[in-house]
Parts: sequence; structure tokens; C-alpha cells
Amino acid sequence: MREEAQGTRDEGRETRDHKRDTKSSIILAKRSSFVHRKIHEPVLLQEVVEFLQLRPGMRVLDGTVGAGGHAKEILHKIGPGGVLIGVDQDPNILEIARTHLGETSGLHLVHENFRHADRVLQQLGIGAVDACLLDLGVSSYQLETAERGFSFQYDAPLDMRMDPTATVSAFDLVNHLSEWEIVSILQRLGQERYAKRIADSLMQSRQKEPIRTTQQLASIVERAIPYHGWSRIHPATRTFQAFRMAVNRELESLEEALPRIVKFLKPGGRICVLSFHSLEDRVVKLFFRRLAAEQQLRLVTKKPLAPSPVEIHQNPRSRSAKLRVAEKC
Repeated sequence: MREEAQGTRDEGRETRDHKRDTKSSIILAKRSSFVHRKIHEPVLLQEVVEFLQLRPGMRVLDGTVGAGGHAKEILHKIGPGGVLIGVDQDPNILEIARTHLGETSGLHLVHENFRHADRVLQQLGIGAVDACLLDLGVSSYQLETAERGFSFQYDAPLDMRMDPTATVSAFDLVNHLSEWEIVSILQRLGQERYAKRIADSLMQSRQKEPIRTTQQLASIVERAIPYHGWSRIHPATRTFQAFRMAVNRELESLEEALPRIVKFLKPGGRICVLSFHSLEDRVVKLFFRRLAAEQQLRLVTKKPLAPSPVEIHQNPRSRSAKLRVAEKC
């Protein structure tokens, strides 16, 4: 009987292992399919290519190369003899870009935050570039990779680091900041009207146990916001956005990067910035206007360009995109 029972347990274990392995294979296959699909959907691709005025032999900086969606077309336009410097702070997505773009002459892929793009160019011995593209915000790949902890749609550790080698994660902010610091982040970066209620709920919850997962955080926020305050978006959306932007210091990086990159632009060189959040767009708008007033830049787009209804239908992620373009005087 013991042997039969042991045999039954072994069979059950094998069945569970098989199911787990099968599930893992399905997840990996879906992720591979997702990445393959998304890297072919760069936002406002034709507009970016047109405004950058790409020609063979140009040197172009892609400060947020991601999986290489825009970079693929840029390389096509500037070859032969062109140089593309692709920078990204996420080493995982850089490997995807490396696979997607292949062994291409003139391509340099560098793991770095675009706030240090000037340092990258100096290290490569490049004194100036003809054009620059910045595609801001979190990538679809990062959102869909559950273990990165960017999305409340998956139950995963609270992380949200675009650069996995960074020391501060969302777990650290959620569990160690003071109540007023959390309120400030939620109001400033999330424009969350219920910031005080959410911060108070977080303080009470973490007194009982640490808030470790995305689902824990989302549930706390859901309970903190009265039902009549729910809108068409998930109630935790602004909270997740705010903590993500704080973890990665997204606005600070943008404010530091813009003047450094413009210094490396040749006269007549253009910079295109794609933003997906009003705070990012405001930083770009004010910077461009200030340098235009100082006659350092010429505004190519007086108002930001938005995707067409057709593109939004084909790629819903593009719906909040805004493109601003300026040219160095």
C-alpha cells in the first residue's frame, strides 16, 4: 500500500511539474510574441523620421532606444556610413534591441540613463550629433513583464526600477517614506486628489506588515478611494504612475538630459521628444520655449503633434503621445 501511495504521489508531483513547466513555456512564448509584436509598433514613426530629416552618413542619438522600434528605421535612413548611438537604462530591453537590430555597422548600444548621454558621447569620441530622439516613459515590454512590478494587473514584487541595478525600488518608497513625503509624490507626480487618504491607508497597512507586492498596493489604494471617486481608469493607476516616476526620477532625468543633449547637437540639428504624460510634456515645452527665447533653438512644432485616429486604433498605447520638435540655431 505504501508503495502504491508513493507511486500515486510521484505521479501527482510529475503532473504538477509538467503543468508548471507547460505554464512557464506558455508565458515565455507569450512574452516572446508580445516583444516581437510591440517592437514593430513605434509611436509616430513616420513623423519622427520626417522631422529628424535623416540622411545617409548622419550621427543620431536615440537616448531611449528601448527595443529598437524607432532605431530600426533610423538605421535604414542613415546608412550607409551613418552612426546610431542607442542608450537605455534597462539592460534587459537593450538585449532585445541588440537581437532586433542585429550586427549593424555604426550601431552603438549603451547601458546608461539618458541624463548621462553627454558622457556616453564623450566616451565614444563623438563630439556632436546631427539629430536626437527621446521616447519617454515606461515601455510596453516593461509593463507586460510581471516580475518588474510596474503593473497592478499582475501580482509581483513591488519594484518599478527601469534599471534593475538601481538601489531604490518602489518597495523602499512605499514602506519607508513618511506620510507627507508620500502625499507629495502622489500629488505632484500622480495628480491624485485622494493622496492624503491613500497615504494614511498605506501608513496603517505597513504598521501591520510590509507592503511587498503590486496587488497589496493596488488593494490598499482601492479601499482608500471612495467608490464615487473611481473614474474610467483603475483607481490605482495614478498611484502606480507616481511611485514609478519617483523611483526612476523621471522628471529630474529629463530636466538634466535636455540641456546636455542640446550642447551636443550640431547647428541645424533637430531634437524630437515623445512624451506620454502632461508633466513630461510641460518640462519639454518650457525648455524649448526658454532656449527659443534665447535664440539657441527654433521651434519646429509650435504645438505638440498627436497620433492620428488610425494609429490610436492600431496602437492604443499611442493615444496619450505628444511629439515636440526643435532645431538648434
